[in-house]
Formats: sequence, structure tokens, C-alpha cells
Amino acid sequence: MLERPGEWVGAHVGRVGFVFRSLRSRNYRWYFLGNLVSLVGTWMQRMAISWLVYKLTGSAILLGTIDFASQFSAFLLMPFAGVLIDGGDIRRLLIITQSLGAAQALVLAILTATGHIGFAHLVVMSVFLGMINAFDMPARQAFTVHLVEKKEDLMNAIALNSSVFNMARLVGPAVAGMVVAWVGEAMCFLLNAISFIPIIIILIILSVKAVVKTGQQPSLLAGLAEGLNYSARHPVIGPVLLLLAVASFIGMSYVVLLPVFAKEVLKGGPQTLGWLMGANGMGALIAALLLASQKSHEGLERRIPLAFGLFGIGVAVFCRMRLVPLAMAMLVFNGFWMITGWASSNTLLQTEVEEGKRARVMSLYVMSFMGMAPLGSLVQGYVSQRLGIEPTLTISGLLCFLGAALFFLHRFARPGQRLAYF
Repeated sequence: MLERPGEWVGAHVGRVGFVFRSLRSRNYRWYFLGNLVSLVGTWMQRMAISWLVYKLTGSAILLGTIDFASQFSAFLLMPFAGVLIDGGDIRRLLIITQSLGAAQALVLAILTATGHIGFAHLVVMSVFLGMINAFDMPARQAFTVHLVEKKEDLMNAIALNSSVFNMARLVGPAVAGMVVAWVGEAMCFLLNAISFIPIIIILIILSVKAVVKTGQQPSLLAGLAEGLNYSARHPVIGPVLLLLAVASFIGMSYVVLLPVFAKEVLKGGPQTLGWLMGANGMGALIAALLLASQKSHEGLERRIPLAFGLFGIGVAVFCRMRLVPLAMAMLVFNGFWMITGWASSNTLLQTEVEEGKRARVMSLYVMSFMGMAPLGSLVQGYVSQRLGIEPTLTISGLLCFLGAALFFLHRFARPGQRLAYF
């Protein structure tokens, strides 16, 4: 029997509402919207910096160096940041980090607009941004649990965080490509600085219950050791962090080489780069929304190696594309499986971790994919200068697939056998 129109509409509206159910929480709803605006600006700046570095230097190695400068400075500080976040006021910390991010973008805009920008300036400002992100990124991950009113909506909120990140990744680079082509990189930096204003205001006015810290807080080094030991011995957290680190080092740094691919292989300009990065974000957004519709985290541990394995295959195939539409199609595929692996890992870790160790575990999570990627970027930039971009990405993709396959075999070939990885 056919459904009546009203029943059909009601059922589908209900499904859409289920996907976005964590937005029923007032605090999370406002945070979601402010975060979206801020992250669009962030992705505009990332694309503009990539293009500016390649325009100034023409070097794939120096492209990797900029990414390394930003992410590795965060990598060094992040374990200690996680300890401090677990013992402090997360909302106040986020207000500070967002304000510093706005200041960094404004300085870049002024230097670029006045013609004083150079590669050394970009390195210094990237290191400064990495230091900000060392505190900002784990704090964002740990803050989500305090924004949803119903704990059963936490998994949905985590998936929507991934979706807002990738909506921004879709919109930001595409807009930045047009802005750079028409006005220049300085305008992207200025728009990013302005984009921080809504989230700063929202963080100030949010009504979030302060988390009461019980018992004596450990020293910085003792807290760090406790977090590392806990993660290493946990039967789920340790292996997942290890796979994330391996996949990030080997496979995910291909994004840094996109400016080279856009210019040298596809013979395009900043708009081409914007479309490529936007296609990657489109696939990631689709994956994040599908994950948001999941009712439980059953099967996530098997989905994670599957996602990173398919992602590795996608990277190896992408580098052989010579037409922009085909390259974009492969980047949609890559983005889909990349965020499936990331977001599934995030959800699994957030549901497994003890509350008092959440920020420390999430700092290790961010280190695993954001900290290892710049090391891989540096290596891939060097190798691509020697071998070329196609062999470099082919090797990276196949090694990523191999790592995911080994993880799957180790975890599931003999059920019940667990191993600490640190």
C-alpha cells in the first residue's frame, strides 16, 4: 500500500531530524553554528597559505616544510596540553585559543597586503598557529561531551563535529580559490580573522556547568605518564591510536601535494586547487552525515581498518588522473573513506575513555592524525622532488592499504588476543 504524502514527508523529516538530533541541545546548537563559520575561515586560510608558499618558492619540499612547522609544533606540546586541559576550565581555554587564532590571521593579512610577506614569516606564523592548536584541538574534542544534554546524543554530536569540519573543508577552499584569483591571499587571511568573532562570542555567553575536579591533580609529568600508560594498555584505545598514526604518516599527507598536482599535472591554478580540496571535503561531508545517522557504535572497530585500506587504494589511483573531473571524483572517494576512518576512531575512543582522562586520550588522538601527517608531508615533499608526484603517491597509498590490512589481521585473526602497543 502506498504511503500518503503527509506520512512520507513526516517519515523523511523524522529521519533528517534523527541525523541532527544533538542540535536539540541549545549549547551544542550554538557551538555548531559558530564553529562552522570559524572553520570555513580556517580552510580558506589553509588553501591560501598553500598557494602562496608554492607561488613564492615553487618547491614541493617547502610546501611540506610549512605543514611540518605548524603541525609538529602542536605535536610536541599536545601531550602536555592534554594534562592541563583535564585539570582546567575548557571553555575559558577555548576563548583564549580562538582569540589568538584571530590575531595570527590578522597579522598574516597585514603582512601580505603590505607586500612584506616572505617564506620565513609564513614559517614563524605556522609555528605559532601550531602552538595554539596544541591546546585548541584537544580542548574542542573534550568540550563536546559537556555541550549535549542527553549523553545518548554524544555519538551523534561527534559525527556532526566531523560534518561541520568537512562542510567547512568543502566551502572554504572553493571560496578561497575564487578570492585568491580575484583579490589575493591577504583577503583570505582577513576573512579568517573575522570568522573567529562569532565563536568567541558564543563561547563567552554559553551556559556550561563547570566540571568539578575531585581529588589531588597529578603533576604535569605524572599526568602525562598516566595518560600514556592508560592508552597503551587499553585493549581498544592503543591499537586504534597506532593505526591512526601509521595511516596519517603514510597516506594523509597527500593533501599537502595537491598544489603541485593542480599546477604541474592538471595545469591549473588556484581555482583548480580549490575545486580539488572542495571535492575531498565533499566526500568527507557525505561520510560524516552517514555516520551521524548511525544509532550505535557496533562494528566501528572493524570499519576503521576497512576505511583506511580503501583510502590507501584511492590515493594510489588518484595520482594517475589527468582530467580535473576524474581527479575530483577520486578525491570524493578518498575524502569519504578518510573521514570514515577518522570519525569512527573518534567515536570509538570517546565512548571507551574514562572521563578523567578524556583530554589526554583525545590529545593523543589529535597527535595521531594531525601530528604524524606533517612528518609524512616532509618525507613526501622530499621524495616527490626525487621520484615525482605519481610514484610518491602510489607508494604511499599502497603502504597505507598494507598497514590497514595488517591491523585487521592482527586484531581479528585470533579474537580475544590483545596486545599493548606502547
